[in-house]
Amino acid sequence: MNETTAPWKLRRRHGFTLLELLAVVTIMGIVATIVIPRISGQAVQAKKNVCHQFKSDLNNAIERYLFDTGKLPADLDDLRDDDHYPEAIPACPVANQSYALDPTTGRITGHEHQ
Repeated sequence: MNETTAPWKLRRRHGFTLLELLAVVTIMGIVATIVIPRISGQAVQAKKNVCHQFKSDLNNAIERYLFDTGKLPADLDDLRDDDHYPEAIPACPVANQSYALDPTTGRITGHEHQ
């Protein structure tokens, strides 16, 4: 050790300064304000897309039922068999309500999202 070296220059620096921590927290806050609204908006849009796909799947199952039996199903529970819709009839993931079958057209009706 040289006698002309100041003692504060010999110490190793451990940790971060307050300004460095404030800069990191500020940057993380800015990123969070940009990312969080986009993520929440994407979740709603994804649920709407799933609802649209469920309606399409149900309408396809109704058409298969019509071609196989020659008649429209009385209600959606008629589709619950191994040939037409083996799983349980799904509910809308946005509104959490059951789909309705129009008996005259044989389509899922009255279920639109804005």
